[in-house]
Amino acid sequence: MAHKLRSKDFHTIDIYNNQTISIALSILKKHYKYNTNEEKIKLIQKVKDNPQDYLEDPILNKIAFEFYEEEETEETEIVIKDREVELNVFGRPLIKANAYQQMRTATQLPVVEKAALMPDSHLGYGIPIGGVLGVKDAVIPYAIGMDIGCRMSLTLYDVTERYFNKHVHKFKQSIIDNTAFGLSKVIPYKQEHQVIDRPEFNELSLLKSMKSKAARQLGSSGSGNHFVEWGLVHLEEDEAVGLTAGTYVGLLAHSGSRGFGASIARFYADLAKEKSLLPSNMRHLSWLDMDSDDGKEYWMAMNLAGDYAKACHDRIHINVAKSVGLTPLCKIENHHNFAWKERVDGHELIVHRKGSTPAGENVLGIIPGSMTDPGFIVKGLGNSASMASASHGAGRKYSRKETISKNTNSEMRKHLRQHRINLIGGALDESPFAYKNLEQVMDFQKELVQPIGKFFPRIVRMDKAR
Repeated sequence: MAHKLRSKDFHTIDIYNNQTISIALSILKKHYKYNTNEEKIKLIQKVKDNPQDYLEDPILNKIAFEFYEEEETEETEIVIKDREVELNVFGRPLIKANAYQQMRTATQLPVVEKAALMPDSHLGYGIPIGGVLGVKDAVIPYAIGMDIGCRMSLTLYDVTERYFNKHVHKFKQSIIDNTAFGLSKVIPYKQEHQVIDRPEFNELSLLKSMKSKAARQLGSSGSGNHFVEWGLVHLEEDEAVGLTAGTYVGLLAHSGSRGFGASIARFYADLAKEKSLLPSNMRHLSWLDMDSDDGKEYWMAMNLAGDYAKACHDRIHINVAKSVGLTPLCKIENHHNFAWKERVDGHELIVHRKGSTPAGENVLGIIPGSMTDPGFIVKGLGNSASMASASHGAGRKYSRKETISKNTNSEMRKHLRQHRINLIGGALDESPFAYKNLEQVMDFQKELVQPIGKFFPRIVRMDKAR
């Protein structure tokens, strides 16, 4: 039987601080109890060597901050802007000062031409979650985020509420058997999708090295706030959807490009930082010029990661629906954590949307609530002030630590019962108490999107309770 991890095990990777060891032991015991001691030590070694890669990780960020130090430079720094860049804020009363100031700092970059904050915005790494940046001829990896191509997808089925309620166990089992969540988790049967055969995998050594892992993780989801849900959809009649008004059963998913996208983000963010002459407190906002080899490579890799995220969603919807014998009527889907080449105020810019939804004129989207609060099916209005963007959800009201300190699991279970929610997995830090009120968020973006339906969650699966 393997021994429990002790302080001297961490000495082998040059960690001697008792506080740091205590934090690491606590995290490993709670979240990685099924991993071997060797795997645990290797994981902490990775965090120690590259702490900046884990600052947004919902589990490992606490240990990452033990090792993270802002980089210093003795080289001549880039002169940041001394002029005001247009920053349009939607829902300022819902946005904390630290997120607003973080976005203000980002607008000082010489490549930024325009910026916007959505009403679900909260503090992130690089720019806030819910931030939008219009950038001239450059791409900023950390303004896109670690989970490249994270997205929402909703499929509607012609099934009555009565049928759903009668067969709720069958619907629940369909998610249990055909989804997988968390680090290194995979679907228990072979997955196929044409994205794995894309030629880009052979054009860069980085992509080639990750192809087999990407293939294994196809159709699976990450941890944190990623989910797959069955629910009821109340839809208004709208030609953009092409369905009559009424109630449908819907399958809603939220996840991204898994470790594949995260590895791309880390690699090119590090490249950008190595070549950057930004002040030390802004190095995480380093960019790659679009006409440089690194910029072109990142753009190709980013787009492949986005297509891979879509492929994962495709497999989730196919696998789950097949197990209950349903045929799709329509699918509504959209990326966030991505960048697009778009015309903004008559000029081409690289529009970075980190945790915000594309909302071009008549573009359909889905903005989810929490485990209990209904989400909205929306149609974009193409508002130029937001660079045709909207929120990607309700947004966090409290950090994970704050949520856990303010609430209990018994309170969460009671709240879920009151709303008739059947939760599989999940955790207190992702409870409904953690999130802003989506109705309030929607009130602040009436100029950005038009609601045309609602999604009411009934069966929710997330990563196992932590």
